[in-house]
Amino acid sequence: MGFTVFLGNLPAWVTADDIKQWLAAEDLVADAVKVIRNHETQESKGFAFVEAPTAEEMQSIIRRFDRAPLEDRLLRANPAQPPKGKEIRGPQQATQQSAPMQQAAPPSGVRVQRPDRKRRGGKDREQSPRSAFAAELAKVL
Repeated sequence: MGFTVFLGNLPAWVTADDIKQWLAAEDLVADAVKVIRNHETQESKGFAFVEAPTAEEMQSIIRRFDRAPLEDRLLRANPAQPPKGKEIRGPQQATQQSAPMQQAAPPSGVRVQRPDRKRRGGKDREQSPRSAFAAELAKVL
């Protein structure tokens, strides 16, 4: 995720251009700004991600916007966390001191041969879905 800032508690009217203007007014630099929207309605979900070029710039953005008042709310700004179930990539990986990340499970029905384990006798069999939901999902995909 590089140097990404989570910017939350935004009013629905805020756009990426608004955030870029706020950053420029404070002499802060961002490589990219993405306001997260509902796929169906295209309304803002009230948060955005700001890609900073350096760790120092990321910290400056956080210091400026965390708990900054906007309308009747306080904005939130923190280092972005990777989505649950995803591996950390890039420079933040070396700075992570928390519990080890779990590896994402392979899709249902996919058999993964691990090199550290011996193969048991018999044919390679497809793994059956573990739940009714997984079975229905496998049919659709």
